Amino acid sequence: MAIAGPDGVDAAIQAGVDLDGTPIPESMLALYQEVMDLESKRARSGVLKSMRNRVVKTGAKHFDQESLNTRLIEAGWDGLKDKEIAFFFS
Repeated sequence: MAIAGPDGVDAAIQAGVDLDGTPIPESMLALYQEVMDLESKRARSGVLKSMRNRVVKTGAKHFDQESLNTRLIEAGWDGLKDKEIAFFFS
């Protein structure tokens, strides 16, 4: 199964297989679904905050700390917070 893009992992989970094609154990799928169901019911604080969180989480995989911080600020968000730097770049 070729996995790419932000929905690729979701497609694999839906199919019940790992990236190498092996089946995902039912107990893991059940726990994942339970947690995702709970998460879907959680109140959100706002789209812009969620967007920023996703940009930081994913952007840290593709940009160095200085570049990501600059890009966040240029886009109009706050720069990286100390706890984000410690988590993603230490």
